[in-house]
Amino acid sequence: MGLFDRLRRKDGPRVAFIGIDGVPHSLITENPDVFENITVIAEQGSSGAIRSIIPPESSACWPSITTGKNPGSTGVYGFQERKIGSHETYIPMGKNVKSKRVWEWVTETGKKATVMNVPVTYPPEKGIQRMVSGFLSTSIESAATPQELKEYLMSIGYRIDVDSKLGHEEDKTAFLQDALFTLEKRFESFEHFIEKDDWDLFFGVFMTTDRVNHFLYGDYQQKGRYFREFLEFYRILDGYIGQLKELLAEDTTMIIASDHGFTELKYEFHANEWLRRAGWIDYRKNRKNSLEDVSSESRGYSLIPGRFYINLEDRELDGKIKLEDYENVREELREMLLGIEGPEGEKVMKSVEINEDIFEGDQMEIAPDLVALPNDGFDLKAGFGEKEDVFGKGPRNGMHTFENASLIIDRPGVSIEGSNLYNITPTILTLMDIKYDPSIFDGESLI
Repeated sequence: MGLFDRLRRKDGPRVAFIGIDGVPHSLITENPDVFENITVIAEQGSSGAIRSIIPPESSACWPSITTGKNPGSTGVYGFQERKIGSHETYIPMGKNVKSKRVWEWVTETGKKATVMNVPVTYPPEKGIQRMVSGFLSTSIESAATPQELKEYLMSIGYRIDVDSKLGHEEDKTAFLQDALFTLEKRFESFEHFIEKDDWDLFFGVFMTTDRVNHFLYGDYQQKGRYFREFLEFYRILDGYIGQLKELLAEDTTMIIASDHGFTELKYEFHANEWLRRAGWIDYRKNRKNSLEDVSSESRGYSLIPGRFYINLEDRELDGKIKLEDYENVREELREMLLGIEGPEGEKVMKSVEINEDIFEGDQMEIAPDLVALPNDGFDLKAGFGEKEDVFGKGPRNGMHTFENASLIIDRPGVSIEGSNLYNITPTILTLMDIKYDPSIFDGESLI
C-alpha cells in the first residue's frame, strides 16, 4: 500500500482487530525474539495481561468479547448447553448468541464490517459487508457470505479449522504441517481483505494458536520434543501480524487480543465420574453415554468446562432436589469440590463460584449452578459413563486459564493491566466514534 493510500480517510477512524485465540500474554513477553513484531506494537502502544471470563472456554469467550456482556446475557456458557425441562443438549451457534455483536453496532451506523473466522458465528449474518464463520462451521460453502467471498476462499484452499485429530498422534509432524497450512491460508485471506481497504471494522481471528497450544504447550513449558517447532510456529504467526500491521492506513487502530490464557496440562479430571463415585450420579440401566442417560435419582451432573448443575425439581426433567433444599445442596457440592485432591495430594480447584455471583442477565435460566476454576495442571472434563479413574491423561498437554489472556492496542497510554474481555467491544466502539449507552455493557472502554 502506497503513501497516499495510507492517508486518513474522511469517513472516520477505523479498527482492525486480530484475535490470537488462547495466546497467553506471558508467552509474548517471555519470547521477544520470537514475537518481534508484536513486541514492537506493544512497546509503541499499550499492552498487558487481562482476565478471561468464567468459564474460560472459547465458545463462551468469543460471544463475550464481541458483545461486551457476560454469559448471563449472551446465553452461551460453554461448548454444550442443555434445554430446560429436557435431557437434550445442543451446541451453541451464532443464532444462540442473544446480545448484539460489535459488527452489528458498526453496520447499524452505516459503516462496513468484514468479519472472518470468529468462533460461534455460524451461520453467517446477513447484512454484514462480508463474513466467514469460524469454529463449529460445517463448510466454507455454508459459512461464507456474500458469494464473491465464498468463491475467493475456496479458490485459495482456505481452512475453517485445523484437523485436531492429527494432534492425537504421538508424532505431531502431520499436525504441525496442517496447522501451518491453515495459518498460512488464514493470513492470506486476512491480507487480501485488509489490503482492499474498503471496511471500517476488520475483525479476524487466528484460532490455530489454540489448537497448537492444546497439543504442544507442555512441550514449550518443559522444553520437550516439539519446543523448537512450537516457537517456530509463533515466529511465523508474528511475521504475519507484522505484515498485516504494515498494510493498515494511519486512521486505523490495531487491536490484538486472546480470549484466555494457557498453561501446561498434567491431569484430566473426570467430573461426572467423580460425582458417580460420590453418589451424586446414577445412570439408567445399560445407558451411560449422555445427559439423557442420567437417572432421575441423580443429585447433579457436570458439563464442560467445570460447570455443575443441581438436579432441581421443576427445572430439570425428573428433578429430585426440592427448591427449599437447593442452596444447602449446592453449598454441599461446592465444599466437596473445593476439597478434591489430585494424585500427588495437590488441590484440584482454585475456586468454585456460584452462578449469581458471576452471571447476570435474561439468559440465567440455563446458567450452571456452580462453575469450578481448576488450579494449573488440571483440566475439567465431563464425559458421561464410567471411567477407569477420576484422573487421567489424554493426548493434550495444554489447558485454558482464566488469567493471562493478551490485549495489545497500538495506541500509547491505555491502561490495560487488570481489565477483561468485556472491555473490548466498548473500546472498539469508542475508537470508531460510535455512540452507545455505557450502562448496557459489563465492561467499559479503555480509551
